[in-house]
Amino acid sequence: MTHSKLGNGSEEPLERASYLIEGRRVLVSDLVDAGLLAAGTQLTFRRKQAGEAHLAKVTGDGRIELSDGQQFKSPSAAAAAATGRGPFDGWTAWALDDGTLLDVLRQTLLDTVAEQPASAGSTADVSAARHSRLKDARRQADAGSPITLTVRDLLGWWGASRRGYLISEQIASELTNHGLSTVPDFAAVGIDDRVTLTGPSVDSADAETAEPKATMGQAEPRTTGAPTPATTSGDEEEDKGEPIQGQTVGNLPSALRGVVSVTSSASFEEAFTKMQLNGYSQLPVLNGTRNLQGAVTWESIAQARYQDSQAPFSQAIVKAHDVSYADHLIDVLPYLEQHGFLLVRDQTKQIAGIITIADVAAEYGATARPFLLIGDLDRQLRRVISEGLDLQEVITPCDPDKLRNITSFSQMSYGDYQQVLSNQQQWDRLGWPLDRKAFVTRLDELREVRNELMHFNDKDKAGDDAIPKLRNMIELLRRYGS
Repeated sequence: MTHSKLGNGSEEPLERASYLIEGRRVLVSDLVDAGLLAAGTQLTFRRKQAGEAHLAKVTGDGRIELSDGQQFKSPSAAAAAATGRGPFDGWTAWALDDGTLLDVLRQTLLDTVAEQPASAGSTADVSAARHSRLKDARRQADAGSPITLTVRDLLGWWGASRRGYLISEQIASELTNHGLSTVPDFAAVGIDDRVTLTGPSVDSADAETAEPKATMGQAEPRTTGAPTPATTSGDEEEDKGEPIQGQTVGNLPSALRGVVSVTSSASFEEAFTKMQLNGYSQLPVLNGTRNLQGAVTWESIAQARYQDSQAPFSQAIVKAHDVSYADHLIDVLPYLEQHGFLLVRDQTKQIAGIITIADVAAEYGATARPFLLIGDLDRQLRRVISEGLDLQEVITPCDPDKLRNITSFSQMSYGDYQQVLSNQQQWDRLGWPLDRKAFVTRLDELREVRNELMHFNDKDKAGDDAIPKLRNMIELLRRYGS
């Protein structure tokens, strides 16, 4: 496909425009292709506080070439390589000679695409409306009054109800294109937790923007380590910044829901009362929201009193361990098994919650439940078809060309079940007093849930609505298929 020069006002094929809005992160090469950035343009990255100015130029294929010859697709990677520090938001770091930031050109590109006449119907209209909403979110973030909303509401901007892999990647791409990010990461917290849409830092040319990843530690507050030098590969790809995949500590409901605590100067009576009122087996000891001193447990209290009936409260304080909300849940399980509970720090490093073995057991139980129901649904569908229909008649709609060599009902897939039950003749043979169209529609809805689960694409599992749908379908099959 030939790229048009959007900056010169000519039209571009709709599929390209839609791709730029919904498909991926904008690249510097897109600006070149659109005529918004010319090959050979000089770029400058000024770090005022450090008194530095780094020069680069734009290549014909849309890369950023540093003065030492290194080339990068990513503005951020180029900024980090130029300084030996980082990471930086390269889109708000590199500027043209007249002071125009690459980010401004990126927004111009998105605006131009969004303003193109839509001939594909409502999808393009919805994309344009979301573009306006994201632009407004960026304006509010830049003005110091960022939008705060739940992850569930954020998903609603994209017409989604759960964080599957594809929709999460799309959301992350579109946020990035508008210079936005969520704090905390929308993929690393619960679906009903609140996140704030923030823009680039006020002086991104002088401030490293990435949050340092917390590691398994003790009670002491964490500090930011020295920046890691950027890679210097000439084939450096665009930093993806993809949403976190897999369950994180922050996805557990209790991880960021606050903690009941005591200070190191508390009394045994205060600890007793708070633990009994809340049904807790442990309490964190905090001298300030970030200053974790340790914890007290029924065991540590009993041991302190056993050794000395007059022991001060401080004798019952034991070491506590903390993790980041963004840590992968599977990585912290060994520590949780060893210590029984872990304190959770949020994106500001405050102690924001606590997780226990019971929380993880509940999470994995909720994750396993839809898998078990899907397995039961498959068995019930196979049973009613095998008991009510003839195998040879079933093979015809499922394998008309006889390429699969189906010789038993056990070889049938979920798609085969749908194919058979969608066939009016086969449906009539079952003799069920049910509406075939409504039944097959529900089967297709459950197919989508099944695919999400079986490909581990759904961070939020099957959702509250899918569980009863699965159970109702299984009960119906048991009732009429017996």
